[in-house]
Amino acid sequence: MTQPPNQQPPQGGFGAPQDSSPQGPPQNAPYGGAQPPTQPPMPPQAPAQPPTPPGRPPAPQPGYGYPQAPGQAPGPYGQQSGPYQQPGPYGQAPGPYQQPGPYGQQPGPYNSQPGYGYPGHPGPPTAPLGSGPGGSGGAKNFSWGRPGVIVAAAVAALLVIGGGVWFAGSGDDDGQDKQPVAGKSEGADPTTSSDGGGEVDQGDGSGSGREANDDLNAGRKDGESKIAWLQTNDVDLPRNGADVYGPWLVGDTVVKAMYKSVVGYAASDGKKKWTVPTAAPVCAAPHSATDDGKIVIAFKDDNSEDAKCTQLQMIDLNTGKAGWKKAVTKHGNWDFVSELTLAISGDTVAVGRSSNSDGYRVSDGKELFGKQDGDCQPESFAGGAKLIAGMDCGLDDKRVSELDATTGKAKWSYQLKKGWDLQKVYSVNPLVISVENSDEDTWSILGLNANGTLRSQLEGGKDKFQPNCGGGFIVFGQNLEGCVGVAADANNFYIATAPASSTSRTNEVVAFSLATGKSTWRSKAPEGRTMTPLGMEGGKVLVYMDASYDKGGTVATIAPTGGAPKVIQQHPASTSQIESSFYSAKYLYAGGRFYLASGRVSASNDKEELQVKTMMVFAD
Repeated sequence: MTQPPNQQPPQGGFGAPQDSSPQGPPQNAPYGGAQPPTQPPMPPQAPAQPPTPPGRPPAPQPGYGYPQAPGQAPGPYGQQSGPYQQPGPYGQAPGPYQQPGPYGQQPGPYNSQPGYGYPGHPGPPTAPLGSGPGGSGGAKNFSWGRPGVIVAAAVAALLVIGGGVWFAGSGDDDGQDKQPVAGKSEGADPTTSSDGGGEVDQGDGSGSGREANDDLNAGRKDGESKIAWLQTNDVDLPRNGADVYGPWLVGDTVVKAMYKSVVGYAASDGKKKWTVPTAAPVCAAPHSATDDGKIVIAFKDDNSEDAKCTQLQMIDLNTGKAGWKKAVTKHGNWDFVSELTLAISGDTVAVGRSSNSDGYRVSDGKELFGKQDGDCQPESFAGGAKLIAGMDCGLDDKRVSELDATTGKAKWSYQLKKGWDLQKVYSVNPLVISVENSDEDTWSILGLNANGTLRSQLEGGKDKFQPNCGGGFIVFGQNLEGCVGVAADANNFYIATAPASSTSRTNEVVAFSLATGKSTWRSKAPEGRTMTPLGMEGGKVLVYMDASYDKGGTVATIAPTGGAPKVIQQHPASTSQIESSFYSAKYLYAGGRFYLASGRVSASNDKEELQVKTMMVFAD
């Protein structure tokens, strides 16, 4: 196997490049440290926090905004299909592992507080903070050229399906498996589905979105988009609620999974097109589907409280037809198949967990690879144009590798310095990652070349950044995908800052050169608005500005050379309070439509549960 040439780390870089050989021990690179980040201020109208499962923090929500791969046709946003994945919490990362500073304590994986990073949704005031670089909130020292502060809030994931669908969303936890408090209704019509369809208000007051005589578009002003449809929940859920996976957009169908079903809806009017039920709660799903619209989700092996996430189900999202189904292969007594993560690259779905992994062909379910020979084992994955893995090669030997998606063999490996771990893959192509030293409470962001050598380490200066990361509570292993508030193209990386102060909601988007790691420009949001990158649209940075009490959300673009954001869709002010009320909101922009979905459905009682808004769609 060819090894990349050795080279000295660039000035202020993250560290020396590593040997590309999966088995060879590359030299360690120094990483730096940064000051502890601050918690983002709470946005207006924070919804009530859903009940927290006994003995554990609230479930996290998927992340948001993965950029597209170079040359990939821009498409709907929110779903990460392309190579670029969005970064997680940013700190500053310049020179070699700089001295660690207080990086912000990384609380548990469950972070339900979207905070400012999640436009349109404030987030529960009492939700626990997430963890460091790859976490869902909280702050840790970031290694930049100079000390910097990072701010991470809610978990979010951006998904792109088949050519540029950008999806921003909240993470997912381990899935609740409590029994529902009420029986599940059956035989619902297309607009009132009992499996996640919900009642659909098509903007004329005919559905249950608001009062029966309330036309959602009645207050719309010139220049504002219309409300295509608003959906409410009608599923009897366990007492702690349920996480929402997706949405994924395939053709004219928008799909999401929740509790015990995967449901496809007509993108134009929200009517249910098909439903695939599962025998037990859905517990994992990839951020993207295959190019031809197929996906593999995981559900639990039974409905008990100690059920494990072990069952795989393939679904064709174009037709709603269920394909193959099988249990994850267990490799010996030390294979803890309890919680897992999924990532799709080409026709392969990679199943990750601690010190073990499997690869299956999406089209027919054939097992392509399992436990690898030698000490290095992939345990977490990021998909898209390439299959990137976090490798466990033994005590204090952690690596980042690109794998052959059909064999699971490493094409190259980049060894991290002792004490450092891979936390998130912000973008697959170009490859941008975050790494963390939990002992020193520091983390850093690196750009890698296509052969696995170091490209640059970002220099964040004194800025406070606010990407949102997460992607599920995984006891053994973790999700590498699932960050929002960042975007990337072939040459640059873009990230949102935290609001300027605790009393201001105004922030900026900062661009960094991946060649040098230095910032090249910054674009300020309009006064009082928080701007979040979702991905790339036609070579420009696609951003969403969250709704406030009296102003609807805004979809805009920023030129790759910088400048003020240019509005491409303004949402009605008359429905701003609904738009800003979605819990752990997920966002997807495609074909002139902006999809806003709840990342978790939960309420204090059955009546309120059936009034929860689950999806809202704006159209040009």
